[in-house]
Amino acid sequence: MTQYRVLIMDDDRLMRNSLVDLIEAAGWTAKALSRATDAARWISQFQPDVILSDVRMPEMTGLEMLKTLEAAPPIVLISAHGDIPTAVEAMNHGAYGFIEKPYDPKRLLLILSHAAEQHQMRKSNSRLKERLRQLSGIDRVLLGQTPEMHRLRDTIAMVAGGDASILVQGETGSGKDLVARAVHDLSARCDAPFIAINAAQMDAGNLPHIARSAAGGTLFLDEICACPTDLQSALLRLVEEGDVLDPGEGTPERVDLRIIAATNEDPNAAVEQGRFRQDLLFRLRGFSVLLPSLRARPDDIALMMVRFLQDFSVLYETATPELSEADISVLMSHDWPGNVRELRSIAERAVMMSKQGLGSVQEALSGASLDPASRPGLREAVAAFERQMISKALKTHAGRMDETADALGIGRRTLNEKIVKLGLDKDALL
Repeated sequence: MTQYRVLIMDDDRLMRNSLVDLIEAAGWTAKALSRATDAARWISQFQPDVILSDVRMPEMTGLEMLKTLEAAPPIVLISAHGDIPTAVEAMNHGAYGFIEKPYDPKRLLLILSHAAEQHQMRKSNSRLKERLRQLSGIDRVLLGQTPEMHRLRDTIAMVAGGDASILVQGETGSGKDLVARAVHDLSARCDAPFIAINAAQMDAGNLPHIARSAAGGTLFLDEICACPTDLQSALLRLVEEGDVLDPGEGTPERVDLRIIAATNEDPNAAVEQGRFRQDLLFRLRGFSVLLPSLRARPDDIALMMVRFLQDFSVLYETATPELSEADISVLMSHDWPGNVRELRSIAERAVMMSKQGLGSVQEALSGASLDPASRPGLREAVAAFERQMISKALKTHAGRMDETADALGIGRRTLNEKIVKLGLDKDALL
């Protein structure tokens, strides 16, 4: 039975106690207040699923509370003075329901139950939307319009709805862990744990503990082909039967979880070499998801680079470096052995270097030193910063000097002098 949380507000002590007894007898949790002025504070602390409030109370009426609360759970009003105009006004201002005293306990509980169910559903939808919004990692891995990425997005959407085991294959840095997390977040197990483990680091002793910690959720086993051979039989049992056995124990323990495994090598080759059990590979391959390498989708590289540059510019509180034709040429000619992870790292490096007046893709790829001893001096750093700020302001204000000077907080004459001193080409910028 679902246990709801009900916040009760009534200035009549006997009525409050009666309502608390009714709510608690239904197996729910109740918190009672004598006045509505405390509502906002207790909504934050108590986190109710529904509010049951008297209409007529001193200091603040139930209707007044209804009009002032924002982002509150459903509110059911109850009053001995109920009439049609009051009920209509309450409903117009968002009340879930209106009940007159003396009330029918069964009807009151039914209305509260429906209101609480609606609130729980909204919370679940909000959590899902927030989770989807926060899927920054997979959002960046899936960024792109190449056919390979369209197929990958469709595959993830399809396998997320099931419960079969999944094997994710892809090169180092291609985002296998992020895809696994996305499948979990888009599945019915999204509210349960997501446990990520390097399979090479597991042993028979910690497998039961790991499985229990992922109960109800998803167990992600990275580098599955490196799983110790003496553990693979226990892992096969977990995949096939859904249970684990503590060393020395005779009774297996049932564990409900979904397994997603990943590898950056050919699992068939690992089987041929005797490093991996074929029956385990067969069980793990309920679905196969193959991640394309970054070099296999060159049309997406510049798009992803721009996205990463924007993100890291926010992180480091600096202007976003713009990609030049030379930068794009370097991006397209690089082989990207580290895939998306390497691209993201280069973008971060480029943003950090841009604060020193550097930051081209070639400089970031070449590993130009970020050691303080090799950084430009204070004068050079200030000049680079001023050059960047003035250039941006000129672009923003379409070259209008008075507006640009005002935006920078300097005089028009000072702006002219700095443009000349810094060697800025106003026409080229515009």
